[in-house]
Amino acid sequence: MGLFIFAAFWMLIVVPLSAVAAPYAAFVIDARTGKVLHSRNADTKLHPASLTKMMTLYVVFQAIERGEISLDTVVKISSNAANEQPSKLGLKAGQKIKLRYLIRAAAVKSANDAATALGEAISGTEARFARRMTATARALGMTRTTFKNAHGLTATGHLSTARDMTTLGRHLFFDYPQFYNLFSRRTTDAGVREVSNTNRKFLAAYKGADGIKTGYTRAAGFNLVASAQRGQERIIATVFGGRSTASRNAKVAELLDLGFRRAPSRANIRQPSKPAYNAPAAPIVIAGNNSAAPSGRGKTIRVIRAVTTSLRPIARPRITSTEPVLVAGAAETAGTKDSIEQALIEAQAVTVAELAPAPASATSSATPPRIKPTARPSNLILASATPDTTPRPEPAREVVTRASTSGGENWGINVGRYPSRYKAERVLLKTALNEMSTLDGSLRRVIKRTSGFDANFLGLTRDRADLACRRLQARNVTCFIIGPG
Repeated sequence: MGLFIFAAFWMLIVVPLSAVAAPYAAFVIDARTGKVLHSRNADTKLHPASLTKMMTLYVVFQAIERGEISLDTVVKISSNAANEQPSKLGLKAGQKIKLRYLIRAAAVKSANDAATALGEAISGTEARFARRMTATARALGMTRTTFKNAHGLTATGHLSTARDMTTLGRHLFFDYPQFYNLFSRRTTDAGVREVSNTNRKFLAAYKGADGIKTGYTRAAGFNLVASAQRGQERIIATVFGGRSTASRNAKVAELLDLGFRRAPSRANIRQPSKPAYNAPAAPIVIAGNNSAAPSGRGKTIRVIRAVTTSLRPIARPRITSTEPVLVAGAAETAGTKDSIEQALIEAQAVTVAELAPAPASATSSATPPRIKPTARPSNLILASATPDTTPRPEPAREVVTRASTSGGENWGINVGRYPSRYKAERVLLKTALNEMSTLDGSLRRVIKRTSGFDANFLGLTRDRADLACRRLQARNVTCFIIGPG
């Protein structure tokens, strides 16, 4: 009897507690327009888990774009980063690694130690980086999101919503297309070793999926922000609170299918605007003002705002004249002020006599000299009605070269040759959607050749064509520049 009562108590207390699932939320949009296609608990504040790393990477991409740091910057790993909980890359305190490998590890492996190292490399401390993440979220319109760390492990007040994370996913796609391909890599070189994508099962299973980020903690459940493209349509779907990887992936696939059914085949792309960039304040080091710092090091104080004006006085202009210079504040000699005023009156006065013409008898040296025209050259050949049959040597031929057109919109790019016009046009549409920032306004043209159909973008400047090609080649898309003519 006692055993039965104990079992009943266990069923009533322990089993319900273990069966409690994280709250569920979902949100689906048409990525081209931002139109909402499905929403459930979309504004409920929940634990984002490793979806946090989407914002970590967004801020890092922004810092690279603005020249704060580069992909080849060598980062020294702190003990704080090295001691983060899994999932992790396995970095050691004091280890040095390039920023590009930390980005790959955070995006693909979802490594917590790499995310913390990125935050410290950008802002000095993870707490300061988290404040910058929150400020960037506000600038993106993520009004119900607050970040407390760079990795997403559960922390008090570290919360977001399905709507906000979907907004962030759309900005990652449009604002940094040159980095977006990271999220679709099944494996990548992370410097110390090759790592596999935490989202590889969904990427392999769902047609058109190319990102973006998974997340899991006990408090959050299984989260995923996924993006997929089919034809001209691109859908972004977000799920919070999945019960397992498999059930979460199945739910996201269901939501993406719903999005593709509800989204129109054609839609004008309304690209979101990038947030205003707020340059981080530069640190000032004051020597000898930090007793806790090692010997020879100073205290670091962060300036609240950047200096916009210089207090350096303007240098007095150099005087090359040998005439005396009056300096303000010097003692005036008697009559100096009166003589200056008199000189001004005399210099500005114009008398009738000065304006009248000089008499003919005047022989002043000021009389202008008579200008005599230059004689006609003796070898000048005059036109004649009678044709001149005298043989003359043939003049040297002048070669005129074509003017440069590098500044005009006479350039283009080729993105491959295809067996049919349909395939070439399809590639052009897909490429235009993926690289809108540089190909916007260009002319898509398919040109028939003997061996196939060329897919070209025309009407670009040389700089835009070069930039577009470099971005496409970074995503393993075949591309070469077409010159004028």
